[in-house]
Amino acid sequence: MARIKKVLVANRGEIAVRIIKALKELGITSVAVYSDADRDALHVILADEVEYIGPPEPLKSYLDIEKIIDVARKRDVDAIHPGYGFLAENPEFAQAVIDAGLIFIGPRPETIRLLGNKVESRQKLVDAGVPLIPGMLATGLSMEEYKKEAEKIGYPVMIKAAAGGGGKGMRIVYSPDKLESAIQAAQREAKSAFGDESVYIEKYIENPRHIEIQILGDRHGNYVHLFERECSIQRRHQKIIEETPSTALTHEKRMEMGETAIRVAKTVGYESAGTVEFLFDKYGNFYFLEVNTRIQVEHPITEMVTCRDLVKEQINIAEGNPISFKQEDLRQHGHAIECRIYAEDPEKDFMPSPGKIIFVSEPSGPGIRVDTGIYSGFEVPPYYDPILSKLIVWGRDREEARRRMIEALKNYVVLGIKTNIPYLIDILEHPEFVKGNTFTTFIPDHMQNWKPETGVPLHVFMAVEAFQESSSPVSVSQDGRKKRISDPWLTVGNWRIVK
Repeated sequence: MARIKKVLVANRGEIAVRIIKALKELGITSVAVYSDADRDALHVILADEVEYIGPPEPLKSYLDIEKIIDVARKRDVDAIHPGYGFLAENPEFAQAVIDAGLIFIGPRPETIRLLGNKVESRQKLVDAGVPLIPGMLATGLSMEEYKKEAEKIGYPVMIKAAAGGGGKGMRIVYSPDKLESAIQAAQREAKSAFGDESVYIEKYIENPRHIEIQILGDRHGNYVHLFERECSIQRRHQKIIEETPSTALTHEKRMEMGETAIRVAKTVGYESAGTVEFLFDKYGNFYFLEVNTRIQVEHPITEMVTCRDLVKEQINIAEGNPISFKQEDLRQHGHAIECRIYAEDPEKDFMPSPGKIIFVSEPSGPGIRVDTGIYSGFEVPPYYDPILSKLIVWGRDREEARRRMIEALKNYVVLGIKTNIPYLIDILEHPEFVKGNTFTTFIPDHMQNWKPETGVPLHVFMAVEAFQESSSPVSVSQDGRKKRISDPWLTVGNWRIVK
């Protein structure tokens, strides 16, 4: 077994901070990489060693495989952890790490390559008896062949990029006259996002839930699942609120989906942490969607209800050890919810809101966890995904977790930029969310005409006053009166005190 003593974290933001903290707890030296835009980033501050890798553009820094491998050699690391996003699901990167004589903390390159292509993975899994959404098992067809396939499948259909995810290259088509233009648009978007214009068509499952199963596999042939996460609250195909357990699953259905996820893992010889995603229809049927070959953004809610550290387990598996627990050791305890906090302006169609964070006050208390990449004074760059942090809460049941999350969000103060916090609160307070009716159509069905309330809660007012008294510089005007050079109230828009 290979003992890992130093790890390069090939990422940034909150996930890099999360990994660095796990490494510290394991006594492993961490090496952070950073671009010009991230010189003062939190992951750079917390790491044991740091190395500059280039300008802000991802292709010249965080996506530059050669630079990252060069840093790994220079710093004499044993392994590289890719986090999520950037190079995490790039098989060429995983292979380059291995070719450099280093350990890749993730699945084998051939597994990433197979599961990264949704058409190839569908072909592989159909023989294993994994339930698939009716659809194509090939790409590269002519437009006429696409039309024939769509007629065979039956409208509505979903066009999807074969080589990627995250909503890129995805279109829903309800009628034949819209198919050709939708395919062409999806191909252009897929080419831009993934360098591969291949798309395929599958049946569009109307009003489903998006349920995923967390899995672990090791090189000794051991596999476990850590139950489900429901990720149905999505905006533009991006998850923004996740929870576990799902309100839709019985114990029997949960076990069935878990066993199916393990069958997927065994079929491809999966190693490390991964997520098998399914669509769950209104009749209780579930269909394989894809496998994410990395740690997921929403992994903390699984950690909260199972009391297992998934990042540490990734490292344990990468060292060649068997998974440190058995399936029978696992239980779900209570309920957990995660909200993704983004630097975006809900009043302007959720446009990114980069800029300087003047002041941050994070919520705290029993059952509250914040995975963050920001601090007061940090400059949020415009070059990357606008996620700032993740707020995770645990409760004895769903209602306690929901109420705790609402209060935590109300006490999460970020001044200087706009965030989606008010939007998240209104989702959690919506009667349909309270009932557990969380389908992937939740936002278009219930939040289309959403407008933020004007007003600033009293605790924000108090936080700003405290900040002004302790931090804001003052100057003396010609009439001898003191005035503040900067005023945080200018960054929160129209406001009033709300008790």
